[in-house]
Amino acid sequence: MSGKRLVLIRGAGDLATGSAVRLRRCGFAVVATELAAPTAVRRTVAFSEAVLDGTVAVEGVRARRAESAADARRIVRAGDVAVLVDPTGAISAGLRPDVVVDARVAKRNLGTSLGDAPIVIGLGPGFVAGRDVHAVIETNRGHALGSVILAGEAEPNTGVPGEIGGFGAERLLRAPASGTLRARCTIGERVDAGVAVADVEDRPVVARIAGVLRGLVRDGSQVREGQKIGDVDPRARPEHCFTVSDKARAVAGGVLEAILSLGTVREPSP
Repeated sequence: MSGKRLVLIRGAGDLATGSAVRLRRCGFAVVATELAAPTAVRRTVAFSEAVLDGTVAVEGVRARRAESAADARRIVRAGDVAVLVDPTGAISAGLRPDVVVDARVAKRNLGTSLGDAPIVIGLGPGFVAGRDVHAVIETNRGHALGSVILAGEAEPNTGVPGEIGGFGAERLLRAPASGTLRARCTIGERVDAGVAVADVEDRPVVARIAGVLRGLVRDGSQVREGQKIGDVDPRARPEHCFTVSDKARAVAGGVLEAILSLGTVREPSP
């Protein structure tokens, strides 16, 4: 990888993508892993879209789907972010990354451990710095957002979304039933309260507030009842739907700080 340190990011949703964009701009080689059927809501700023579309760009940084570990190496050598379908981590383990960032934000540890790489970082609750990872990055909106925790853990999951424009849970769109989602609106479109933005098995998904549809899972996705499938931004700025969010930027800054402060532990990957 031409002497560049390799960062493996587990997950390619919007928070993971914010970190990938910043790290790539700072000269790191970046590989992200994803599920075969991504569930990202903020798809316009998620490298997970490369799984289905092959190529995607966020703020000028391009990501391409990789078909193997060798393919991922070729993609990062070319200067792009590689996105590898690898839900178990079996393929990416062979990359021997210098840094692993668990950015799946599952609110629990899905198996990440200190032995995964010389530097291991976890985003949000579910990790204990010094036990599971070397550093935890705070993901809860507020004064500590993006801070680096080197001992202990992030704030616990409250189950309540952070406020944007004075709205919290009202911003979210959830599936009214299990089944196939059919979109009625597109990301970036202005919507009014009471408008159906999608249907799941002929049951409408209704916006509870007015604003801009900031996120919505792909048309035709299989969803489960109660799943978060969309997000309305009351600030009503369509351009915000196509750039890395303030939260993702803060978290990305924490990831970069953690990597640099923890230092180079071994020689860069060949």
